[in-house]
Amino acid sequence: MLRYAELSTARDLTMKKTNRTHEELYSRLLAAFGCRNWWPAKSAEEVIFGAILTQNVAWTSVEQAVAALRREGKLHFESIAVMVEAELAALIRPARFMNQKARTLQAFAEYFGIQYGYSIRRMKKYTTESLREQLLSLYRIGPETADSILLYALGKPVFVIDAYTKRICSRHGLMGPDDPYDVYQRFFMDRLAPDAALYNDFHAQLVHLGNRFCTTRPLCSGCPLQDFKTLPFKGNPAKKPS
Repeated sequence: MLRYAELSTARDLTMKKTNRTHEELYSRLLAAFGCRNWWPAKSAEEVIFGAILTQNVAWTSVEQAVAALRREGKLHFESIAVMVEAELAALIRPARFMNQKARTLQAFAEYFGIQYGYSIRRMKKYTTESLREQLLSLYRIGPETADSILLYALGKPVFVIDAYTKRICSRHGLMGPDDPYDVYQRFFMDRLAPDAALYNDFHAQLVHLGNRFCTTRPLCSGCPLQDFKTLPFKGNPAKKPS
């Protein structure tokens, strides 16, 4: 199974733009969990299916929906573009919100076909900024989904922010729980080198931590960040002026 933007487990996070807080955070997670090799998919198109289907649902449900699409030979957007919406919705039922997600998949399929002739290679040639603007204009594709597509399917250096990332950062005093998406994103991207492979594994580490330890009711015992202390640095958006 292919993984996109893989990162070697031996990689050293000592880049000139990396802040000590980020370095310690990532280093602890990498030492505890190893390289996460995310996103699990056989193609870039499959990554995009997963990014859309995973909205508001557990990954196990996404896997069931993807498996159903694969069995029917529909795991290609060229096929999705000509499907009857109700038929598509029935196939992706395990991922919940099936009607909305079927419409989103078909909206993306139409865009992907018209703009890029269903070619990931052609799509990758465009700038991150223009692609993000296009993706955000599509039905029910928000910042997290758009950035997941950019990073995991297209290999663009965009840090993905999700509920796990917000929960972990706010619990450790790095950010405020109500800070908006773009502020969280800048917290990482302003202090890390623009490296898609690094962003890929860093975000995947945070997701894994959120699944295993930093759940709604935190399981702090055994967590690699149990004694993690925030290292102060200039410009931390979580530090409000007194």
